[in-house]
Amino acid sequence: MIDNSERTAKQRIPSWLRVTIPAALILIWLGLFGAGGAAFGSLSDVATNDQAQFLPASAEATEVNELQEGFRDSDEIPAIVVIASDEQLDDRRLAAIDDLRQELIDIDGVDAEGASPVLPSDDGLAVQLILPIQQVEGGEKPAEIVAEVRTVLGEQTLDGTTAAVTGPAGFTADLTAAFSGIDGLLLAVALAAVFLILIVVYRSPLLPFIVLFTSLTALCASVFTVVTLARADILLLSGQTQGILFILVIGAATDYALLYISRYREALAHHERKWEATWAALRGSWEPIVASGGTVVVGLLILLASELTSNKVLGPVAAIGIVFAMLAALTLLPALLLWAGRAAFWPRRVGRAGDATEVHARHAAGVIDASAPDEADLPARGIWAGTGRVVSQRPRTVWVVSVLALGAMSLGLAQLDADGVASSEFVLGESQARDGQVILGEHFPAGSGTPGIVIGPEGEMQQMADVALDTAGVDSVAVVSADSPAGTAPMTGEGIRALGPPGTPAPAPTVVDGDVLLQVTLTDPSDSLGAEATVEQLRTNLDEVGTEVLVGGSTAVALDTNAAAIADRTLVIPLVLAAILVILMLLLRSIVAPLILIASVVLSFTAALGVSALVFEHVFHFPGADPSVPLFGFVFLVALGVDYNIFLMTRVREESLRFGTRAGIIRGLRLTGGVITSAGLVLAATFAALGVLPILFLAQISFIVAFGVLLDTFLVRTLLVPALAYDVGRAIWWPSRLARAAEAEPDRAA
Repeated sequence: MIDNSERTAKQRIPSWLRVTIPAALILIWLGLFGAGGAAFGSLSDVATNDQAQFLPASAEATEVNELQEGFRDSDEIPAIVVIASDEQLDDRRLAAIDDLRQELIDIDGVDAEGASPVLPSDDGLAVQLILPIQQVEGGEKPAEIVAEVRTVLGEQTLDGTTAAVTGPAGFTADLTAAFSGIDGLLLAVALAAVFLILIVVYRSPLLPFIVLFTSLTALCASVFTVVTLARADILLLSGQTQGILFILVIGAATDYALLYISRYREALAHHERKWEATWAALRGSWEPIVASGGTVVVGLLILLASELTSNKVLGPVAAIGIVFAMLAALTLLPALLLWAGRAAFWPRRVGRAGDATEVHARHAAGVIDASAPDEADLPARGIWAGTGRVVSQRPRTVWVVSVLALGAMSLGLAQLDADGVASSEFVLGESQARDGQVILGEHFPAGSGTPGIVIGPEGEMQQMADVALDTAGVDSVAVVSADSPAGTAPMTGEGIRALGPPGTPAPAPTVVDGDVLLQVTLTDPSDSLGAEATVEQLRTNLDEVGTEVLVGGSTAVALDTNAAAIADRTLVIPLVLAAILVILMLLLRSIVAPLILIASVVLSFTAALGVSALVFEHVFHFPGADPSVPLFGFVFLVALGVDYNIFLMTRVREESLRFGTRAGIIRGLRLTGGVITSAGLVLAATFAALGVLPILFLAQISFIVAFGVLLDTFLVRTLLVPALAYDVGRAIWWPSRLARAAEAEPDRAA
């Protein structure tokens, strides 16, 4: 028997359209799948991991980078080759190292003219060689050139010596190698984890493939769009943004798919025809999916207010992924399930249409999802029935204990060290550049090869040099000079030192637009926090010479990056909270409920971050965290945590219209418990997959978000929010009419 609404829908939409619409949707998505699959190979071509590219234009280091272009003929990155021995390097070995130098500078991509001679250490136990690595558009990438240098170095290393390639080019090569598994390993681990969870949840051979195909198609469409925009120089893409995009799209699309499938399964039990069941499922799922995805998109787009470009570009890139995840869940997935019908759930049986008269009556009453089960249809036993009883019997005890538990976890924030880490610590595990930096620091000033850069007026050159030499942490100062064979000339308190036999005149400094460039070698490794402190003090001291004197270089880039990240954290977090609060108020037509939800996810975030800080410090022994880690963790956890509360509370509101607030809370908990738990497990598993990449930043984001999502799923959404809402009662809907409706007459409020 088919109800009147189903007959009307059938008459309104011709049969040929019911075939054409889903077929067209599937074909469109298949086209995007193909285009995105081809675009995957271009991701590495448009991505950059150069930290300087992500600095704000107003940063002092950015200004120095731009001014520095006038002092050099090409855009090069220095690679430092260091060779050390436990014994003195005699003439025979030094001659062999000279021969090795010739082989290294003959490698394509190495600037032979700009390469330094072999520079022995004062202790005679080591030498260093600085190789400028060229960056030519369309040519070999610096990481590939460094790999060739390392290959030659490994084949020609002298017995009894240790050799390594370090410096900015070495660290770039190690970082590139760490990201090399992003297209294959990361995606494979994430998809495998999701597939196993879906098999356990649905126990169906077909449905997991439908869901994964939907998620993967959304990712392909996102990749195609992002690559197109990056090629047009509209977006800037990095390896870490790419990894987050993959995980976010797979996790979010799967979560939205789980919500739709839950509604579709309910609808199949009350509608004989797949077409009507599809429309019923869409009516019941589109609002929470769009609201959840929209919340995440708004939170991500607020990152556009950031100073740091790496934060700013993540917003639109990830937002594009979420938009395609929503679109796929609301168009491609319904089309595929319309094709599969009840067979998608095989070998489980989905009940046939029930009492059509009752369904029609619910429609007439204005119930959003007329196929939702009555109390008699809900199981009296099971984990969610039991949870509902606990919440309804002792609501205040449940939410107070939950708050105390989350508060105790939040105490770990005292252990959080998120003021920045040395760039040598970015890569977890083996890093030749990091090992080389250690060797370099044992035999040379640790900042050799990657000096700080000071640019200022020619007339203030000597005063700038004097101030730099008097600054603690500075080893030496040199000025760029085209007249010097080495390209630079050392400076002392008496001026530029002449090179060569007695009587040789001192070389003249290179002057560009009235400015000179000083290279300041630091005693600490250029990527260390000690070097950053030296640069900060150097800037302060040089301010006395003149405000036109600027300090840059790789250490200054790291310093300015950390400062911008901390400023972004202070600005973005309140904006995200305010935006999400407004969205929740509009969605739930209430003020009290959104405030409760926001408070719950913030408390959940602080608890997740507190536990993470303890684990990072005492279990993983991480050296610290980037200032952006708490910001990214906040944006993802708060936006995604609100997702599950939206899934819950939109259903609670729907049920409250029919059964009253307190009964609606328990019904909403029981009806959404399974799907939200599954969604939480999926999202936690996908973010945990980020841990397979040996990148400190991604490993920390992986743990924070995965743990926080599980905390949201099993404690906040399951116990805290339902119990607190139950304790407050219908006042949670204030100031809407539902807050004034009597519990005994819920349908009148509808």
